[in-house]
Amino acid sequence: MTKKIYIINANYYEEISDRLIGGAKNFLNENDIDHEILNVPGALEIPTAINLIHDKINSDNLDIGFIAIGCVIRGETSHYDIVVNESASGITQLSISNNIIITNSILTVENKKQALDRSLNDTTNKGYHAAYACKLLIDIKNGKF
Repeated sequence: MTKKIYIINANYYEEISDRLIGGAKNFLNENDIDHEILNVPGALEIPTAINLIHDKINSDNLDIGFIAIGCVIRGETSHYDIVVNESASGITQLSISNNIIITNSILTVENKKQALDRSLNDTTNKGYHAAYACKLLIDIKNGKF
């Protein structure tokens, strides 16, 4: 089977998420990996979207993975902590309890400059790293380690 990776994009900070998607797509295209992008409003919706998509596709397919993409920038309230903790916890719990490959490229930063620095158009891009990690995990799931 051919690998397919679903990029679940929380596009609240569209400029940042577009750059992260660009990094992920660079890796996926370099490695001839099919991908599809689904946009959701924010990071908290990512685990639900992954769960819904996973339920609709063949969950026995060993060549499926997900990349969570987004950005959460600290503000003046505790909402930052809630979004950061709950989105990461939801992704981890979903991945482990349902044996779903999910890599996390949701940037959690203090300011926009930090987000821009982590989403450069090169191999340091955190979307690029998440795509690389997703491919490796698919290979491990398929016994290629």
